Amino acid sequence: MDEVVTAIADPVRREILALLRGEPHSAGDIAARFTISRPAISRHLRVLRECGLVRDELVGRRRLYSLDPAPLTGLAEWITTMRAPTSWEHRLDALETEVRRAGRDRRAQGETRENTA
Repeated sequence: MDEVVTAIADPVRREILALLRGEPHSAGDIAARFTISRPAISRHLRVLRECGLVRDELVGRRRLYSLDPAPLTGLAEWITTMRAPTSWEHRLDALETEVRRAGRDRRAQGETRENTA
């Protein structure tokens, strides 16, 4: 997971991943969309390949790069656990619900008494 986090920490690599999300592209196609040099794009692609986020395939004389989102699964699961409420948050939410319910019940009882008087 650390390699994936390091790889996606770079904004250029994130843009490359977004580009590859739609369809495979050659290194030349990818490089044409950026203002940085082709060797720099090659280095970014190597980092993405090494952590498993990008696969490459030789098609004729062209090497096509495509996204492999599988390595993101572990990171997504970790983020989900970090965003999940703690046991105290669950308890406080339940307490808030009960306080609101009790207030609503009290108001309803007060209205009922006013209507019968």
